Amino acid sequence: MVKERFTLSEETKSFLRSLKPKFGFNGFGEVTYYRTYSRLKPDGSQENWADTIIRVVEGVFSIRKNHYVLNGLRFEDATWQEFARNFAHAMFRMEFLPPGRGLWAMGTEYVYKRGSMALNNCGAVDTTDLAQAAEWTMDALMCGVGVGFNTAWRGDAVKPKKDMPVVFEIPDSREGWVESVKLLIEAYTEGGEWYTFDYSKIRPYGAPIKGFGGKASGSEPLKQLHQRLEKSLDDYCDGEYDTTRTVADIFNAIGACVVAGNVRRSAEIALGEPDDRTFLDLKNYKKNPERAEIGWMSNNTVILSKTEDFEKIPQIARRIKNNGEPGICNLINMQKYGRFGKEMKDNAWLSNPCSEIPLESFELCNLAEVFPTLCESEACFYQALRYATFYASTVSLLPSHRSETNAIVARNRRIGVSLSGVADYLEQIGAAQLTRRLREGYKIVREENEKLAREAGIPVSIRVTTIKPSGTVSQLAGVSSGMHFPTFKYAIRRIRVGEDSPICKVLIDAGIPHEKDHYSENTMVFEFPIDQGKTRKATEVSAWEQFAFLAMLQREWSDNMVSCTVYFDKEKEGDQIAHMLAQFAPVIKSVSMLPHTEEGAYEQMPYEGITKEEYEKRLADLKEIDWSSFGGSDGEDSRFCTTEGCEVENVHQ
Repeated sequence: MVKERFTLSEETKSFLRSLKPKFGFNGFGEVTYYRTYSRLKPDGSQENWADTIIRVVEGVFSIRKNHYVLNGLRFEDATWQEFARNFAHAMFRMEFLPPGRGLWAMGTEYVYKRGSMALNNCGAVDTTDLAQAAEWTMDALMCGVGVGFNTAWRGDAVKPKKDMPVVFEIPDSREGWVESVKLLIEAYTEGGEWYTFDYSKIRPYGAPIKGFGGKASGSEPLKQLHQRLEKSLDDYCDGEYDTTRTVADIFNAIGACVVAGNVRRSAEIALGEPDDRTFLDLKNYKKNPERAEIGWMSNNTVILSKTEDFEKIPQIARRIKNNGEPGICNLINMQKYGRFGKEMKDNAWLSNPCSEIPLESFELCNLAEVFPTLCESEACFYQALRYATFYASTVSLLPSHRSETNAIVARNRRIGVSLSGVADYLEQIGAAQLTRRLREGYKIVREENEKLAREAGIPVSIRVTTIKPSGTVSQLAGVSSGMHFPTFKYAIRRIRVGEDSPICKVLIDAGIPHEKDHYSENTMVFEFPIDQGKTRKATEVSAWEQFAFLAMLQREWSDNMVSCTVYFDKEKEGDQIAHMLAQFAPVIKSVSMLPHTEEGAYEQMPYEGITKEEYEKRLADLKEIDWSSFGGSDGEDSRFCTTEGCEVENVHQ
């Protein structure tokens, strides 16, 4: 895939290594970095922040150089060195950053050999061809890509004859696991052979996974997946469940398998019709208790595709008040507008898991993130936007290992330059200034993308801006996630670490408060006090104001979508949800809603409010962490979305 290499000058590398990073949230950002993104270098030593920046910068410039050389375009390393140095310096200062998967995978041999899938944040798939959609989804999830899926399957399936099975020896690879899923489903949908699976080649639990990193789960998650798929399809053929339920069960089971398989965090969104009662009841575990084991794997959202669908808002609002779902996507606006009011056709009819990117089937999108409050001036903010555009536009040059995906990405070149800490920025400069800077910033992103597309000889990107919810990357920088107001002003942030992880001993030796995880075996929970600064906490911002902020960002900044969870006071605002949706759904593209979280709602919450006095006491007791003994780690992601804005799984379930 990538044969050419770009190498930063020794002077630039020395300069970066002379700097000291400023991680956010009183050391919590630094711990998040070392746990999640610090990788082993070729000589076996552990990356520090400068090493990670060097790897990522050399990786992204190698991709662009490779594209230019392959297409007979001029690329002179010396000419790019100054730009690369400034690009790296801005990334080091966290004025902008790649997404988490970019920090982890960019510049690795895995990407150079296997393509861009692991660099992309999100994808989506239409389930009309059930076997192909399931195979693509499992492949993407195992590469760390979040996947949206609809329930379009028409239900053509017949129970296969199982009396003379063919043995399929599953190869010990991602491709082997994925192929086994396709073969099993095709036995029902295509009249294919019935297989019995031989798991003997799959490496045992705990064995290292070369290439993509991590440790093997053994064959048990795959065995359980095969059992779930067979039962779901048998039940469908026996008339127990309809197509919606069957599709949801299959794709949620695939997601649960990938999470259990020690692959980096996976997420899904299920997209359904507002009048499909089966879809609306997928998370009604009183009615469907057997779905509790896998139903948490996806956010569930209804697609409003015609004007009559908006008449169902009162019923949707009642469900949101009771359990926080479903979310909504306005397909009319997704396909008609870029930024709201600016007509810009898009054929997308699906969404990624956190609803910030509209997608066609088999399409991928990669994102980059700018932190305006960490930019020392307005001009610095605009330059960070150019760098983020360069990063995302460059990733779109690299094909994936999937031909059906490459055909769409080559046509759309969809990217998402996102902003995080937007609520912080609003409080800092005010709404009028923010609106002006967003408008100017959008022009800059568009101009930069068009310039880069001309240079590379490719189409300009169909969409270029977004607001993603942000997770661990905003924690590195120490800003509020995406557009969201912080849940608490003073809080404890908790981070979960495996007891056998190299980072565990480092944190214990540093005296970081910790205890055993009450919900997961062989896991420790460490606690850090954080201060969100002057930004109002979410309970001080009405749901109406949050909706207005969402609408402004969709109008002034995002030509993709804005990922937003509007938090509401169930007692004071619960009965107003229908009115809010009726007013704002026509002028936005997507939204989800949740009631405010009570402080201490359950033990060991990832994010728990505390008093100013407790914060100051904990901060005074906090000691600096010595990372000199840390080593032997190749990165370890949280296994679920844990941002305030895109909650896929509650750890206490």
